[in-house]
Amino acid sequence: MNSEWFECKVRFDKTMETGLMKKVTETYMVDALSFTEAERRFIEEMTPYISGEFTVSDIKRARLSEIIEAPGADADRWFKAKIAYITLDEKTGAEKRTNQLVLVQATDFRDALKNLDHGMEGTLGDWVIVSITETPIMDVFRYKKAEEGTAES
Repeated sequence: MNSEWFECKVRFDKTMETGLMKKVTETYMVDALSFTEAERRFIEEMTPYISGEFTVSDIKRARLSEIIEAPGADADRWFKAKIAYITLDEKTGAEKRTNQLVLVQATDFRDALKNLDHGMEGTLGDWVIVSITETPIMDVFRYKKAEEGTAES
């Protein structure tokens, strides 16, 4: 069974650089099979990083075809790229475009473009970039297999 990506939002009190507490909402991506598993895994991932109480304020299915992570540790932003695969209808000769969304990790817009081009190398068929926009996504949590000897509930 293939997993899907879920966009999860968490609301919590964060200590700002000035020392003041502020209620914030942050967005993350979670690789899961269902909404229930996404929420469980998201809570597991967030618990060590947030002191105090937090609320999972939203979970929705993300229609992503792929996630391209940056090779270096410097990239701290996520960009959503809309790409169109171009095919030709053999009967009519008309051009057909099929849009897909790709999440790209990068340091800035130029880096996102470079990482997208690198990640799409070797793609069979023609494609074009329709748009690239920065997202509020803080991090991506991929599925990790449970270590041997431990059972994942």
